[in-house]
Amino acid sequence: MKKTFGFCMLSVLLACTAFSAQAGGYDYDKKHEIAISFGAMSNSNWIDLYEDITVAGLVEFGDDSFMGPLSVEYFYHPKSWLGVGGIFVYGNKSQDFSFRGENVKAGEFSNSYLTLMPSVKLDWLRKKNFGMYSKLGLGATLRMEHTDYDKATDEDRNDNTVHVNYQISLLGLEAGSPTVRGFVELGIGEQGIGQIGLRYKF
Repeated sequence: MKKTFGFCMLSVLLACTAFSAQAGGYDYDKKHEIAISFGAMSNSNWIDLYEDITVAGLVEFGDDSFMGPLSVEYFYHPKSWLGVGGIFVYGNKSQDFSFRGENVKAGEFSNSYLTLMPSVKLDWLRKKNFGMYSKLGLGATLRMEHTDYDKATDEDRNDNTVHVNYQISLLGLEAGSPTVRGFVELGIGEQGIGQIGLRYKF
């Protein structure tokens, strides 16, 4: 798993560096960019799904509520094709639960995730109103779990953990004006397997 992840990151980095050296583009003076996006099926979502499956024989869930992954990112461009910066991702999930066979709500379980990843963005096709890019991020997630029991005799539970997280966006497409662009991305990681958002360059 670790070898596969490392190989993917190295392959994307080398390929994008080669593309950037020969990609046609335009000479623009935008050094900064900020973006906001929504994604689907983040790493944290997959972890939640796995945990639900592992306790399915003991607990039943209902009334699920999801938020995110919601991302905010910033990049500075020392070169027109190279952006260095960071990505912040927020996610939240809550659901009621009952112990199997009791058919009575036992409480509410919630997870919140805060992720910060130093990142690199490689713009390997640069046009005035259109662009294609790839993005790599590696950082950490603070995962905050809270269990709120309905019975006063049961003690509520909090569990905070930190783990390594990442984002590999193999293909990003952006279109609009030189300053404001909408974008879509496909990849894997804490921002999701797909995301859609808005980017502002200045």
